[in-house]
Amino acid sequence: MIKLMALLLTLILTACAQTSMLDVKQAPPPAVAPAPEPVHFTVETREWTDSALAEDGTLLAEYRFTLPVLSVCREDGTEVTAAENAAEQKALEAAAAFNEKFDKWAAAEEFGEVVEGAAEYLDMCREWEMDWGGPYTLGLDCTVYQTEQLVSVAGTYYSYTGGAHSNTYLLGWNFDLDTGEFFDAKALSDGTALQDYVAEELTVQACSRAAEADMAPMEMFWEEYETVIADWSSYAVSFDESGMTVAFSPYELACYAAGPQEFTISYEKLTPHLNQNGHRVLGAVQ
Repeated sequence: MIKLMALLLTLILTACAQTSMLDVKQAPPPAVAPAPEPVHFTVETREWTDSALAEDGTLLAEYRFTLPVLSVCREDGTEVTAAENAAEQKALEAAAAFNEKFDKWAAAEEFGEVVEGAAEYLDMCREWEMDWGGPYTLGLDCTVYQTEQLVSVAGTYYSYTGGAHSNTYLLGWNFDLDTGEFFDAKALSDGTALQDYVAEELTVQACSRAAEADMAPMEMFWEEYETVIADWSSYAVSFDESGMTVAFSPYELACYAAGPQEFTISYEKLTPHLNQNGHRVLGAVQ
């Protein structure tokens, strides 16, 4: 009897084991969600223009703004307009933050005031039999440099609203595609390492430029030129294949006749002064 019960128990355990193994073999593999399609950023420049005429057809004012526009595309090149996953949503939010910076330029909200000013000046010129120096003109030209981490925009804004000459302003915007935010050059180093080094390098370049013109630095530039240079990150900073460019508009570092002053520092020279974030954004390796 004992042998019979042992035999039955053995058969039952064997059957259970076989059933368990059979169940494991027949269980379908877990479903694996397909990896989201990678997205890419593309930036292009587009043009916004408008003009206004007086009642007699005289051109009062005009503007032309060439602005960067950031878009998100899938691997096949189709533009992403509605997110299908978290990666696309993050990319669309980054593109929106970038484009918002230039929306005010595209809207040209100040143009109405410029037109009114031009009309008043035209009437005054006619009343006093003066030459009409118009039309009033506004313009912004942008050049763009893009990497996988960075979009850098260098802009030249000019305006003529009467007077002896037009005015020119150099601008710079730098955008981190990973974080979806604009950043200041100071964020690329720890403490004042980059700020101090670039100030020294720009001072050397400024002195060399003055020497080439057979002038002392304080003759070619304002007397406080070193103080202005020390605050270089507050001026127009941009990046391209050559490195980092720091640009000063007319009147900022020198008189109008001297024109804008632009200085470039190579990535090789910048690299030792960057922090981890700086290496990531600029793609520089020591």
